[in-house]
Amino acid sequence: MTSKSLSGGDAIAALPRHRLLGEFSLWSADLANMERDLHRIEPYVDLHHIDVADARFTPGFLFFPDFVVRIAKLTKKPIHVHLMVEAEIVEEQTRQFIEAGADLISVHAETGEAGLRAVELAKQLGAEAGVVLRLETSVAEAEPFLAKVAFFTLLGTSIGVKGQSLSDKACDRLREARSLIKRVGREKAIVLAADGGIREQTVPLLRAAGAETVVLGSLAFGDKDLPGRIAWLHALETQP
Repeated sequence: MTSKSLSGGDAIAALPRHRLLGEFSLWSADLANMERDLHRIEPYVDLHHIDVADARFTPGFLFFPDFVVRIAKLTKKPIHVHLMVEAEIVEEQTRQFIEAGADLISVHAETGEAGLRAVELAKQLGAEAGVVLRLETSVAEAEPFLAKVAFFTLLGTSIGVKGQSLSDKACDRLREARSLIKRVGREKAIVLAADGGIREQTVPLLRAAGAETVVLGSLAFGDKDLPGRIAWLHALETQP
């Protein structure tokens, strides 16, 4: 068992902002050998990314609070839970996953007022909050959340399906999101994230479009030279 020096909102506030962050999606880990994979990635991961799906908001089911409890015992790194769930359960799921050990909960803007209440609840419980947008949702729909969140994630592929190619709209949407964050005066407070379609050839494009973190799946877990992959990631800079 490990012991975190920082947790909740403090752990998220301590993330480095001078380079591209690497979130590792545990959906791409070897679930039968999770402890082995966690040990391998621990020196390189900035955040563990755990997707949660209710098979209504998304095509299928994904991880549960008990899974987060187990992960939290095996890592000192922050845990980011992405709630892909319907509005009627988003608040209760927020509570359950924070109690399980999540440091950051991201809810979908599509959940509306319930999502806003979930953001407030996350912060009341000592965690940090984020907002996520489906690919087909207007970037402007996130604006009501931006005064209260630390992460703003844009999906670059259809929700809940692995292995898709990055949408042609993804980079323009990141630029639009960056402009919106600047307009509301929270450039230094919000991390702009790209999730979906993360490949060796797409990460530089996403970084140039303003992404400050990318959610890595097979690009991390499938790379035999993980130290080299992460050195490459950290060296990427935005275009002037």
